[in-house]
Amino acid sequence: MTIKNWFLSGTFLFNRKLAIGLWFGLSLLAVTMEILNSRLNNYLIYKYVYIHTLQQLNIYLDYPMFYDDSNHYGPVFSIVIAPFALWPDKIAVFFWVMANVTFLYYAIRKLPIVTKYQNAILILCSHELMTASSWLQINALIAGCIILGFCFINENKNSQGLFFILLATFIKIYGVVGFAFFFFSKDKINFIVWTAIWCIFFFVAPMLLAPPSFIIQSYYDWHESLVAKIDKNIFLKSNLLQDISVMGMLRRIFKFTWLKDAYVIVPALAVFLGQYFNYRYFSDLRFRLYILCSVLIFPVIFSNSAENPTYIIAFPSVCIWYVLQPPSTRANGIFVFALILTSFSYSDIFTPYLRASIIMPYSLKALPCFIVWLVITWQVYTKQFLKVDLSNGLRAKEITLI
Repeated sequence: MTIKNWFLSGTFLFNRKLAIGLWFGLSLLAVTMEILNSRLNNYLIYKYVYIHTLQQLNIYLDYPMFYDDSNHYGPVFSIVIAPFALWPDKIAVFFWVMANVTFLYYAIRKLPIVTKYQNAILILCSHELMTASSWLQINALIAGCIILGFCFINENKNSQGLFFILLATFIKIYGVVGFAFFFFSKDKINFIVWTAIWCIFFFVAPMLLAPPSFIIQSYYDWHESLVAKIDKNIFLKSNLLQDISVMGMLRRIFKFTWLKDAYVIVPALAVFLGQYFNYRYFSDLRFRLYILCSVLIFPVIFSNSAENPTYIIAFPSVCIWYVLQPPSTRANGIFVFALILTSFSYSDIFTPYLRASIIMPYSLKALPCFIVWLVITWQVYTKQFLKVDLSNGLRAKEITLI
């Protein structure tokens, strides 16, 4: 097979070596560039969550002598970052990023689909992961936690699934969407019991580093920091790196500066919950995978805290949705649109003028994911997920790029 035919047939998407090479190689390149250029600010924020917890200093205040911006992760993050904070910064940054990359890799490999389609997801997501890695952020871990939560609950392992869902929730509130998998559990009482157990565990875990009084106060401080961040994201017009969401598009494209998030989130939540009227399909793996896709996109496109690297949470679901689709020009078109405008919107594919004057000011990175989310919910409402062929690795036919 020639290289041209290999590419056009889509065979390259199933190549395991290519998947591993792109997944780890691009992120390795990204973190190496950040280290060489000493762009370590986000990691320093994380490191000082651990240090300030030990010192019993408010972990949500600004400390401009150490880093720019401020921490917005829960107190339990002090435990998560602790093993890395003990190393020299540049070494720690390398292992921190690659640990996140490896964790999400493991989560995708746990998906209940055949290996070749896992390879396709890894290849198609590798650039978005590279973007997240260059920001040194934790979003890949959050995505991995939600996916693992789904995988373990799908296997009727509530304790393991809820461990990851609650870990994500106690670090970054996005993880709460994992409770959407409650209806997939065969033992609802067991699900509730393990929720209580892990809530207590993660609530008290940071008390290994600081007294209970300080940690309890930190939870109050965390709430205040999130409220302040929401206001800042919406009203600070010069901050184009935040509010890359559906609400951000409406506020920026149509000048709806008065728009409150609830005006969009409440109807979106109603649409999301409506998917569960297909209750007789709760045990159907095809339905479950569609809900997973919907769950991963929802907290990103409907959050005013969403920024460029946050989309490593949403974009894997776009890729999962794509590999589940029967080959069609429409599915190809939607996915290519998403790949270009979401995954490559901040890359050199677009000129600096387009990035600075159109894509960023109007939060257009969110648009393709919003379209895919609408398509997913429509397909769930109309039961199109039933077209997925379980006998062929959860896809009707081979991927063909046209």
